[in-house]
Amino acid sequence: MTCVLAIDIGGTKLAAALVDEAGSILRSATRPTPREEVMSALKALVTEVMDGGPPPQAVGIGCAGPVDLAAGTVSPVNMPSWRGFPLREEVRKLTTLPTVLAGDAQCFALGEHWLGAGRGCTSLLGIVVSTGIGGGLVLDGVPLLGPTGNAGHVGHMSIDPYGERCECGGRGCVERYSSGPNMARWALENGWSPGASSGAVGSAVQGQDGDVRGEEGKAPADARMLAQDARAGDPIAVAAFQRGARALAGMIASTAAAVELTAVVIGGGVSAAGEVLFEPLRHALDDVTGLPFVRAVEVRQSSLGVRASLAGAAQLAWRPHPSITAP
Repeated sequence: MTCVLAIDIGGTKLAAALVDEAGSILRSATRPTPREEVMSALKALVTEVMDGGPPPQAVGIGCAGPVDLAAGTVSPVNMPSWRGFPLREEVRKLTTLPTVLAGDAQCFALGEHWLGAGRGCTSLLGIVVSTGIGGGLVLDGVPLLGPTGNAGHVGHMSIDPYGERCECGGRGCVERYSSGPNMARWALENGWSPGASSGAVGSAVQGQDGDVRGEEGKAPADARMLAQDARAGDPIAVAAFQRGARALAGMIASTAAAVELTAVVIGGGVSAAGEVLFEPLRHALDDVTGLPFVRAVEVRQSSLGVRASLAGAAQLAWRPHPSITAP
């Protein structure tokens, strides 16, 4: 049986799987991402997946970025121990296999295009809405990666040039309005009392490091709790999702106008809010789009969930793009 090794590396989770040409997962494993010694944890994970399984022919890696495809290095924002880390070469030495690398959100888009909600789409934008906003483009079946491998960073498109300063240094970035932590932050700043609408007791504060925390002994105020309160009708929670959805709509409309998208697939933890997010997103898109080809874009929820990035990494290994093939 022929297969490839797919690896998905994020700030909270490492995942690996053996994947056949039809996209079926033959073996898989996950483990938490450590703060330090990430490569040691990754080596143990790869060994666990490969031992006793069919030998893979190649390796595809999706990793949180920024990435540098020419150098094969990664510098994930939420993994401080990796800065300019030669990930592609380290995995190639570990496995002795041809190895390709791309951003995790690009792999998400490619995975959804191959096996998920974006199957058959001519021009697809995949968006991961979570602690940040990631994105990837698949045009005519081919991932658009860009000169350094960072194309599709839609979370840092500016939808308001006079807006809030983003953590990246820019101003008015989508991520500042639509990511889970930033929606919760805005809600707290505007008087949200987490859990009040659903009868839970507790309040929250924003920590010095930017985390949104509950009072001692209570759950943190996050996008999941915000979604629960929005479903219960809390007006501030509802407004936070409307604000985040409108920023996403502006970004989607701008991207669709630039590259003529046929579909957008949205995944990530915040997308699990369901209609709390997607209903105001549809209303906002109806308001901000004008040209017929932009209004025609279909917005869909991910059907692969956490498996999408692994599927995309596997697809890269099966059909490597020239710009991501190691020299």
